[in-house]
Amino acid sequence: MPMTLDGKLVVAISSRALFDFEEENLVFEQSDDRAYMDLQLQRLDLPAKPGVAFSLVKKLLAFNHVAVSASLTDPLLVEPTEPPITPPNRPVEVVILSRNDPVSGMRVFRSAQHYGLTIERGSFTRGQAPWRYLKPLHANLFLSTHLSDVRAALAAGVPAAQVYPNSVHASDAHPSEVRIAFDGDAVLFSDEAERVYQAQGLQAFQRHELEKVGQPLPDGPFKPLLVALQNLQRSGTPQMRVRTALVTARSAPAHERAIRTLMNWNIEVDEAMFLGGLAKGEFLREFEPDFFFDDQTGHIESAAQHVPSGHVASGVAN
Repeated sequence: MPMTLDGKLVVAISSRALFDFEEENLVFEQSDDRAYMDLQLQRLDLPAKPGVAFSLVKKLLAFNHVAVSASLTDPLLVEPTEPPITPPNRPVEVVILSRNDPVSGMRVFRSAQHYGLTIERGSFTRGQAPWRYLKPLHANLFLSTHLSDVRAALAAGVPAAQVYPNSVHASDAHPSEVRIAFDGDAVLFSDEAERVYQAQGLQAFQRHELEKVGQPLPDGPFKPLLVALQNLQRSGTPQMRVRTALVTARSAPAHERAIRTLMNWNIEVDEAMFLGGLAKGEFLREFEPDFFFDDQTGHIESAAQHVPSGHVASGVAN
């Protein structure tokens, strides 16, 4: 039977989002791809430093270690005398999807191996847009530093965000929790209400949300990821958990429609922050997420000073 990624949480990630290749990228921008390839080959045995999304990937992959340990000790899952060569039931798959060339890809895989990241799959396209491989991967998330690839992925229906390489890296204070924070409108929810706000102002927005309080907001681009994370959370153990937060500029009374929408989806978030226009950065600093997703560049630029952040280029603001 052929291998399948169905039912797994699949994260596709560019090499610059996973590792710090900013120095090498500067060589590419100042010269050409041949000079970049030569530099990566020279540094083949030098592990790259962790990048902005490193913590997120490392913690998600930790769910596999828990699942593999269970499968190797549960007599109902395997014969104790014949453990499988490739352990089954790994709930998370991370795939490198990169504009790098295949030669540079060798350093990416070696760096992953150095840090104990079990990443086995990757596509390296040498400058061509790699997002077209997201559908065959059944990807639940795509993280890239290339805005054009992110826009194309979102248009294809895949949750995607542009990683800000200069974002602060994640705290190591919560080693057994994957912490992810989401904006609401145009991220988890559609931009329906955001369009009212942009066109008519705050009072009209509040009135619109009160009138439609019992009507769930349409799905936003990141709802599928939230669903996948909830499934992963439900299968979690004391060794690894998922903790999610809604961090939104909404305030009462517009908060209620957001909460009721999540209830309608049968999805629970662990924390909800209705900030009424307050800057999100310091609140996110206290939550300490491994990643934060927002559709507005102003919010991302502020948040990136405190936590790993990604721009979701969707909705009327984009």
